[in-house]
Order: sequence, then C-alpha cells, then structure tokens
Amino acid sequence: QVQLVESGGGLVQAGGSLRLSCAASGATFSSFVMGWFRQAPGKEREFVAAMRWSGTSTAYADSVKGRFTISGDNAKNTMYLQMNSLKPEDTAVYYCAADRRWSVAKSPGQYDYWGQGTQVTVSS
Repeated sequence: QVQLVESGGGLVQAGGSLRLSCAASGATFSSFVMGWFRQAPGKEREFVAAMRWSGTSTAYADSVKGRFTISGDNAKNTMYLQMNSLKPEDTAVYYCAADRRWSVAKSPGQYDYWGQGTQVTVSS
C-alpha cells in the first residue's frame, strides 16, 4: 500500500528557506502525479505544487510561483519542496499527496494518497 511520509517542517523567519521532503513507498511511482498542498487554521486545503514523477511537467499555485520549487529523486523515491523567500502567509500544515494519473492535478479530491502533514511556521 502507498505510504507517504513528510519531513522538514519547522519554524523560520520571514525571508528564510525550508526544504520539505516526502518519502514514498508501496508502489512504482513512475506513473504517479505527486503534489504538495497546505492547510492553514480555519482555511480549506489548497494546492501548492505538483509534478509528474517521470518527466518534466510541473504546476505551481500563483502564490508560490518563483519562490517554491518541486522536484523528485527517483533513486530515493523522495519528493521535495524547496521553499525560499518565505512569508508569514505561508504558515500552514503541508501535505504530500500522490495519485496514479497522467496529468498534474490541482484539486485535493483528485489525489488518493496523503501523508500525515508537517507544520511550517513563518514568523514576521
């Protein structure tokens, strides 16, 4: 069964950087789309970034474009989210998601598998 485990969250000052990791297991992920979502208190879960595990197709939310970069290491079955120039409004629980599909997806409902989440807090 597919398992996703996030790590790398923490507390950082505005303008700083963090790199989140998502270790994936239980499937051959070359046919998967992987995504990052986030959820702040009292808000709905929102799309951050997504990529096809094989190939170069990626997508980003407008709010993170130019600051965040999604990438993957096939050998380690690990996906990353490099977050630079962090802002207080980036504070949220960040979730890794996966789905066996062809095209990148931006809706949480389009993903079947989820990690437990990792907290990112950006102080002003």
